[in-house]
Amino acid sequence: MTLQSVLDRVDNARDEMVNSLIELCKIPAVHPESGGDGESKRAEFLKGLIEKLGLPVRSVDAPDDRVSSGVRPNLLVEVDGEQKKRIWIVSHSDIVPEGDLKSWETDPYDPVVKDGKVFGRGTEDNGQAVIASLYALWAVKEENEKTGLSCALAIVADEETGSEKGIRYLLEQGIFDQNDLILVPDFSSPKGDEIEIAEKNILWLRVKTTGRQAHGSLPDKGINAHRAGATLMLRADKELHAKYDHKNDMFDVPVSSFEPTKKESNVPNINTIPGEDVFYFDCRILPDVPPADVKQMVRTLADEVENEFKVKVEIGVMQEETSPPTKEDSEIVVKLADAIRSVKGIEPRLVGIGGGTCAAYFRQKGFNAPVWTSGDKMAHDSNEYCIIDNLVNDAKVFASVLLS
Repeated sequence: MTLQSVLDRVDNARDEMVNSLIELCKIPAVHPESGGDGESKRAEFLKGLIEKLGLPVRSVDAPDDRVSSGVRPNLLVEVDGEQKKRIWIVSHSDIVPEGDLKSWETDPYDPVVKDGKVFGRGTEDNGQAVIASLYALWAVKEENEKTGLSCALAIVADEETGSEKGIRYLLEQGIFDQNDLILVPDFSSPKGDEIEIAEKNILWLRVKTTGRQAHGSLPDKGINAHRAGATLMLRADKELHAKYDHKNDMFDVPVSSFEPTKKESNVPNINTIPGEDVFYFDCRILPDVPPADVKQMVRTLADEVENEFKVKVEIGVMQEETSPPTKEDSEIVVKLADAIRSVKGIEPRLVGIGGGTCAAYFRQKGFNAPVWTSGDKMAHDSNEYCIIDNLVNDAKVFASVLLS
């Protein structure tokens, strides 16, 4: 077996890979938090494809009574090498909702090929990685010789909403050995020359302000929770950005960000002063800023608003994640960088991102897990697409990593 023979096999499978991506992305796999039914139907399709490719597959199912199947399937494809030590490529099967259909030029669940791209929801995030990694392992196995390291793929559920039923569940089940090498293809750059090795700390806050409801014409009888909440939102936005304004040029956005995002409805009519108001902050914090400091600052500002407006402010943490960076000279980073040089002929560089990927959960457990693919960063966008050349060339890079 030679690397070139494996790469030629990937090239020859180009049309098949495109068709597999199209069929995969016809199947919605939206999480139940957004009203979807999970990944089971997509997992069934993938099982059939994996078996067709002659690869072994098993499912480690996380219980979830919110979906009709009762489980969130995590597919594992494992091929023995000369060593027990495994190299894993970890992609995800779930997707985010399509959003505003009017902003799509095509049906998000009926993928189309145009201008060398496949358009549809989930084509880049993370269908490209799912299909590329499957065909990479298939091409390696079809050469009928054992690799040095054992090779494995994990196609996990629930990546888009915290990974409780996905990679975190697999880590709890002891699927991964501490000596295993982990590659997560869930961050892209247009040239494919950026390897993500660090993520910002993530802090999602829910802020609930409680005042007193009243008629809109009788403001003296009410305490406007919306006004108090809006004041707190603007103060926190201003003060957090002012205090934590230092830069780290490793990151794509080099500063911490504090974004007011979701806003819950309060009253259904215009002429009622709301007695309750809820908004959310999505904070992406540089690694040297402890999330506890950010929480304390927001709490201090909330106390000021409570005294000023005579309201009650409750602050809840919806998500909080911190993880150490992957070591620059770790074995998997070196293998990936060598594969990118060999296949794409470019020099990769190491970067950090705002997060978050399931690599963070590996890093928390002591694994060095780089994140890499090639793409135009279309994840979650309307008219999301996968560039077909990227699909094929990423498969070649994955195959090169598996053979290294």
